[in-house]
Amino acid sequence: MPRVKANGIEIEYDIHGRESDPAVVLVMGFSGQMIMWPMSFVEGLTKKGFRVIRFDNRDVGLTTHMDHLGPADMGAAMAAAASGERYAKAPYLLDDMAQDVVGLLDALGIKAAHIVGASMGGMIAQLVAVNHPGHTLSMTSIMSTTGRPGLTQARPEVMAVLVTPPKSDSKEDRAAAFKSTFRTIGSPGFPATDAELAALADAMVNRGPYNPAGIARQMVAIMASEPRHEKLKGVKAPALVLHGKDDPLVPLDGGEDTAKAIPNSEFIVVPGMAHDFTEALMPQFIEHVGGFLKKVEARKAAA
Repeated sequence: MPRVKANGIEIEYDIHGRESDPAVVLVMGFSGQMIMWPMSFVEGLTKKGFRVIRFDNRDVGLTTHMDHLGPADMGAAMAAAASGERYAKAPYLLDDMAQDVVGLLDALGIKAAHIVGASMGGMIAQLVAVNHPGHTLSMTSIMSTTGRPGLTQARPEVMAVLVTPPKSDSKEDRAAAFKSTFRTIGSPGFPATDAELAALADAMVNRGPYNPAGIARQMVAIMASEPRHEKLKGVKAPALVLHGKDDPLVPLDGGEDTAKAIPNSEFIVVPGMAHDFTEALMPQFIEHVGGFLKKVEARKAAA
């Protein structure tokens, strides 16, 4: 896959669709490589007339791992968050990851794109819309939140599965941990098959290096970044908020708060959806996200 230098790092990406079609950037969530965006979703969007870009965030997959910044103190960041304080020693913040997205677009010669993010990627997409409106044709926030204090948090047993490391660094144990996580946060109405989950786990552990320090830096970036609910009030771009009714990791009020914060946003709740990207869910993603993007383009053409 190709790689470009942007925002001081090297970003691994792939691109699908015709160069003449409007661009869509897919921003993956915490610790996830870009291949977690299913090709069925990518192809569904290209068939609707979009050029789709996936990429690895910093510190995962084949994009630059920020080891030169040193380790992140996740315990200190959690303690600060629990006391209502903002942790001040994060190696980087979500704003920096939003700048990565813009740097990627600039490196590819794309003036503006539809920004679609899931979970942490939704937070990053929100900040692209806030900080870089000239690069944002629209913003879609999936299974994400504003970070406003007082919103419902993940259940402790769910968070424990997310942050518990594999039993060892072996590919077998890493794949087992991946499958355990996504069985815990998976969609009850749209479950992954055993074969599907096993294939994705194998692809994840075989593709990118295992770097727990990088994963910790991403988690600290989430915890140390400012809440976005006030900033989102200034978003002018068309916005869609898509959330699963049964999400145990980012409960529904995170999506509700995001939609309330963004003027004139669309809010869609999918019963049976939780916090994953199963093939069974992709028709919902294609219908709702693809349909929204088509409406935005139609409005642009009519203006």
